[in-house]
Amino acid sequence: MTDYFEVHERDGAARVGELRLSSPISTPALVDDVLEDAGSLWSADRELPDGDDSRLTVLPHRAFPGGTADEVRESFGVDYPDVDYPSVAVVSSESPEDHGTDAYAVSNVQSVTGHGAALVEAVVDAREAIPADTALLFSGVATPRNVAVLAYAGVDLFDETAAVVKGTEGRYLTTDEAYFLEDLEELPCSCPACQKPREEFTREDCAEHNVNALESELAIVRRRIRDGRLRDYVEGQARHDQWLTAAVRELDSQWGYLEERTPILRDAQISAATSDTLRRVEIQRFADRVTTRYRNRFSNPLVLVPCSAAKPYSESQSHRQFHDAIQWRAHLVSMTSPIGVVPQELETTYPAQHYDTVVTGRWSEDEKQFVSEVLQRYLERNEYPEIIAHVPDEGYRDIVERVEERLDLDITYTVAEHPTDDESIANLSSALSGELKYSKREREHNTVRAIADYLLGDGAGDDLFEDIQTTSRYPKIQVRDPEDTQLATMVPQYGTLSFTLAGARQWLESDAPTKRVEIDGFVPHGSVLAPGVVDADEDIRVGDEVVVEGPQAFAVGRAEMFGREMAESTRGVACEIRHVEEK
Repeated sequence: MTDYFEVHERDGAARVGELRLSSPISTPALVDDVLEDAGSLWSADRELPDGDDSRLTVLPHRAFPGGTADEVRESFGVDYPDVDYPSVAVVSSESPEDHGTDAYAVSNVQSVTGHGAALVEAVVDAREAIPADTALLFSGVATPRNVAVLAYAGVDLFDETAAVVKGTEGRYLTTDEAYFLEDLEELPCSCPACQKPREEFTREDCAEHNVNALESELAIVRRRIRDGRLRDYVEGQARHDQWLTAAVRELDSQWGYLEERTPILRDAQISAATSDTLRRVEIQRFADRVTTRYRNRFSNPLVLVPCSAAKPYSESQSHRQFHDAIQWRAHLVSMTSPIGVVPQELETTYPAQHYDTVVTGRWSEDEKQFVSEVLQRYLERNEYPEIIAHVPDEGYRDIVERVEERLDLDITYTVAEHPTDDESIANLSSALSGELKYSKREREHNTVRAIADYLLGDGAGDDLFEDIQTTSRYPKIQVRDPEDTQLATMVPQYGTLSFTLAGARQWLESDAPTKRVEIDGFVPHGSVLAPGVVDADEDIRVGDEVVVEGPQAFAVGRAEMFGREMAESTRGVACEIRHVEEK
């Protein structure tokens, strides 16, 4: 719990926060100028410093290097006092604890830096043990090359130590390399320290440049977090060092840690530029929910089609041609990398219309393996009377044939040369000859139920919207009950559902899994701040629709923190309120 640190923006585990000193600092940031160390208790007894709001005080501590025996850490552990100024406790990632301070410095960072798996384990263990609204400090390791990955993992505060030391050793740091100063014929930077001839550039200048480069990189990181685009940057930045690449991949394997902190929707577009994109939480979450929550409700044949550059797919020229041939006689599912498979009902649901990929006409083996596994899981869960693959040869057909062989299916292929040529379109139309069209009503009802399944859980759509009517046009469908009371509206920007108060009550009364926030005795207007939250369901994610209830109010809105963060935090907006009713 903290009074001096507040998170304002989130991008997975990375956060833009505010260190609320007398002169506030936006994080991730260097804190050398405001950090005051009260000293180590190994060398001498220390008086508790007076401290004040202008400084971040490291309380008297004992630091334990990596590999310190458990009994030593237990015997020499420090009981940190409760102070009324911004404070830091020093903890080992091997036994982190909540000491009630505003920030936590990890003592064994030197032993984990340079080893991807060890770094990730240290960050995850520390972050899981300390409150969500406190800052994590890594001292002595930040460089322009690694700080983006460290921030992406969840580190908030850094110092200049490594940059200065390497500079005085004659190492000139950039975001992609550490050069020996004597090997540089010219200075590849225009910071103030580098505004002199190369022959006059000293090691002191080199240290100053290194700090400038580190500060510049942190400014880029903060901007990327605010834009929701840090992961895109990190996928490229980590390539400059093998251990950083390993760290990003190891983070991807920490599903629980990253998934809890990753929003279910955002405005930012995903740039699918590397194979690492396939392991992103947003991609894996979509594939998981489609193959474990989504249930096809149409009795018509399945038509598999390629994706399109335009999003949502139905607005593309190619998909309009597919629709003209299909005429609502089949259920359309798009195949795409890096998403996997996208049922037509979920084509606007994040991230299905929020990504862009590199188009080469050739699929990598990683892409083929991922999409074929998703398609296989999808077809194992959903039965169709017939499967038609209207896909080109370039990777798509290879994927379908792999699944056809694994599941012993009999799939009809309708593409001659290209999916949109006259012969292929005619083949697709002919393959559906005699099939009955499904109605607009069925299409809209199945769409809102599918979105409910995706957002809330397997079967939620039927539990919540068993007896409904729909109004307005897709993709702005309104859901109403038999008495014409509005329950929810489809949000086309994200492909989600926005509930009314009546819809929220029906949600609570149904068997669909709820996402509930319990608040104190007040009536919220506009937003609920974290101090007003009594408890929150742990499966709430940023962007989720939530029911907010307390002794004096019933409300519905959207989560701005994940569930555990709401319950733990003492500052910040927990959720935005859309509708509220006083009890």
